[in-house]
Amino acid sequence: MPSPVSYALSITDASAKGVSSLVHDAETGGVVVLERRHEPVAAVIGVRRLEMLRDAERDLRDLGIVLARAATDDGVRHTLSDVFERFGFDRAALEAELDEDLATGLE
Repeated sequence: MPSPVSYALSITDASAKGVSSLVHDAETGGVVVLERRHEPVAAVIGVRRLEMLRDAERDLRDLGIVLARAATDDGVRHTLSDVFERFGFDRAALEAELDEDLATGLE
C-alpha cells in the first residue's frame, strides 16, 4: 500500500483541484493543509484519523488528571463523616431529609 499523501495547498489551488481529490487523499490517510497567504488555516483529514486524534486527546486529558493527582496526593484519606463535619452538615439531618423526599416522591 502506498504511503498517504500529505501536502499543503492554497485555498485557490484546493478549489481548482476539487473536493473529490482532497477527500480521496484524506480517506487514504493523507493530510491536506489549506493555506491563506502562506499561513495554514484548515486541514482536510479522514474520519479514521480524526477519531484517532480524538482518542489521543481523551487519553492525554486522562493522563494529565492522573499525573496531577499523583503529584498532589498526600496520602491522607477522609471519611464521608469527616467531610460532612468539615462543611458543617449533619449526616442524620441529611438522611432524614432524603427519606422525606423519597417518601413524597421527590428524587
